[in-house]
Amino acid sequence: MPVVESPPPVARGSASSESSVLPTLLGEGYGAYRARPGVFVFSYLLNLVLVGLVIWSGQWVVEHREAIKQQVVGLVTDISPYVLPPAKTEAGGGGGGGDRDKLQASKGSPPKFAREQITPPAIVVRNEAPKLAVDPTVVGPPEVKLPELGQMGDPLSNIVGPLSNGTGVGGGIGSGSGGGVGSGRGPGVGPGSGGGIGGGVYRVGGGVSAPRTLFAPDPEYSDEARKAKFQGTVILICVVGPDGRTRDIRIARSLGMGLDQKAMEAVRIWRFDPARKDGHPVAVEVSVEVNFRLY
Repeated sequence: MPVVESPPPVARGSASSESSVLPTLLGEGYGAYRARPGVFVFSYLLNLVLVGLVIWSGQWVVEHREAIKQQVVGLVTDISPYVLPPAKTEAGGGGGGGDRDKLQASKGSPPKFAREQITPPAIVVRNEAPKLAVDPTVVGPPEVKLPELGQMGDPLSNIVGPLSNGTGVGGGIGSGSGGGVGSGRGPGVGPGSGGGIGGGVYRVGGGVSAPRTLFAPDPEYSDEARKAKFQGTVILICVVGPDGRTRDIRIARSLGMGLDQKAMEAVRIWRFDPARKDGHPVAVEVSVEVNFRLY
């Protein structure tokens, strides 16, 4: 009877043994060092999260590339000295003034800001002995401090001398009206209106209430749209002044077929309870929807 010999045992640590055993999560092949499966799982999940964040961030940048581009362009090109960063407590605005002088307003610093104006600023003082001496102010956030340029005047003026209050009206300094400083309208500073600083009219929010509709008759239909049984909504942007009347009306979304003009004609005769800031009526820019429906 033939004898079958068993193969000789393989020596521990030999090349054949090392090649036949692979490291695993259970620790096989690590010898005296114990494996920790939890570390492998944590590392795997962490890598999944990082890869997901990279993919998501790339997709977000692609989807918002236009907004990012506009923001960067705005930061590069916006050099107006009157532009301030957005704030939750203050809105935009501006003002201007003058006393019908033949010369443009001379350059200088605006007076300090205050919540209410008692005395408008002036470079050339017409009344040397007022009955009640009060420091001149402009309406705006008191915490805003503009650069000091020496004498009082309009910071945007190129006229160093002679001294002049400017060609505007209503007191103040500049070429505008309203007792402020600059080319705007109102007791503020800059090319805006209604007081404050920042340019443009006030915007709803930041202490400025929204105007409320008092009289808003329906618009008339154009013959072309009526025959075509055409319906839709025109969106207009306009300024509601302190008197509750609309002005500076422009089209934000058009319908055509003569309805845009009909919408503008209707909004011109609308009347509002004006927006208010600190209890005083102010001009604000708002968007208005004008609906055209056939019943």
